[in-house]
Amino acid sequence: MFASVREALKYISDHEVAMVDLKVAGIAGQWLHITIPARNFTQEHFEEGVGYDGSSGSGFTSVESGDVAALPEPETGFMDPFAELPTLSFICSTVTADTKTPYPSDPRSIARRAVSWMRSRGIADEALMAPEFEFHVFDRVDVVTDPYDVHVEIRSAEVDCDGSTPPIPRKRGYLRCPPSDQLHDLRSEIALTLEQTGIRVRYHHHEVGAPGQCEIEVGLAPLMRAADQAMIIKYVVKNVARRHHKLATFMPKPLFGEAGNGMHVHQKLDKGGQPLFYDRNERNYANLSDLALHYIGGLLKNGCALTGLTNPSTNSFKRLDPGFEAPVNLFFSLANRSAAIRVPRYAVSPAEKRIEYRPPDFTGNIYLTLAAMLMAGLDGIDSRVDVAAGDFGPFDVDMARQSEDFVRKIAPLPRTLYDAMDALAADHAFLTRGEVVPESFIGNWIAAKRREETDEIAVRPHPYEYPLYLDC
Repeated sequence: MFASVREALKYISDHEVAMVDLKVAGIAGQWLHITIPARNFTQEHFEEGVGYDGSSGSGFTSVESGDVAALPEPETGFMDPFAELPTLSFICSTVTADTKTPYPSDPRSIARRAVSWMRSRGIADEALMAPEFEFHVFDRVDVVTDPYDVHVEIRSAEVDCDGSTPPIPRKRGYLRCPPSDQLHDLRSEIALTLEQTGIRVRYHHHEVGAPGQCEIEVGLAPLMRAADQAMIIKYVVKNVARRHHKLATFMPKPLFGEAGNGMHVHQKLDKGGQPLFYDRNERNYANLSDLALHYIGGLLKNGCALTGLTNPSTNSFKRLDPGFEAPVNLFFSLANRSAAIRVPRYAVSPAEKRIEYRPPDFTGNIYLTLAAMLMAGLDGIDSRVDVAAGDFGPFDVDMARQSEDFVRKIAPLPRTLYDAMDALAADHAFLTRGEVVPESFIGNWIAAKRREETDEIAVRPHPYEYPLYLDC
């Protein structure tokens, strides 16, 4: 929003801004915030940041060395559309409290280092990315996890109808029109609210899942901007839903038997303003350049390890299930939604030529997700991965209808978070190149995921176990 600190401070004084809100992405990917009365906000805040305890909630540091600082970046500014008082928000990087240098484990700093590494290699000037935003909007979700009462009750007006509108059948929600689509106006409000923050929406629609599944798409943007936009989009989606007394969730698989919420990420590289993924001589499959094929190979070669960052929840792997347009095998193809990488058939011009990596979901930290994919792709370019030799495709087939022998030669994605963490532990050299991701960060990430998620889920009885085993 602002080209300089001076411009930001002038806007605050000229537009009667009441509050300045500083937003920080914690390790897990959720925003945390600190609010300062605008009359007390000065240039010093842009230079020194605002100190906070990095050991409480954000996951940055240990208790004994918890002090870090949130450093606002003027170009990220936007007026918060949900605050009652005029509030200007800035997205912050986390820096050390004393030297004000980027904190090594700060996700925004990791993403910025990934882009710098790409540029230092002379491979490309810009990594352009665009996540697709799939989410559910429910009328109510009640969760109880007491030892003697374990249940989840979900209510959606699109399936629990009042008799005035037929319910949407299971897995039949794609592009539904009103009155069956009861969320059209809510999505339109989300789109207009996003435009107020400077984010242009390409389109929105009802997704496949019957009970309130939605999708919003935006255009490609440089990696850092794409990640910042993703944080804003999730913030707007959830708050517009709350404004209407509903709950929006990006949870990968909130409902058994319905389509889950993925985060398909469109991506391409440019250099000197020229697209690098297009083969002008039409020698290669789908007009992809050699560099694009190597990038694809890097994503697929490191695909199992990537899930440790791009799908870092136990729920993630309930979405990666055959039959729900979610990938389970590491191969690429043109317009094939069972592939881990889809090459959009409609993206035919040099400027449009891109790939879509389909495994990720929104339980990951968006800065880490985008950075990790870029580093995997760059690894493929540097090592000149041969997609054919690696059995990565292209395979223009429905994988669900292929023989066991055919499927067996294609690497599968991990089936559990535990397996994903094992894969990340075994294969992460592509992330630590150029000191983009600290080795200590990876070790701490894996340990935390096992301690706080896989181990906690493993010891809790699941409701479906009762009909299976209660009569033992």
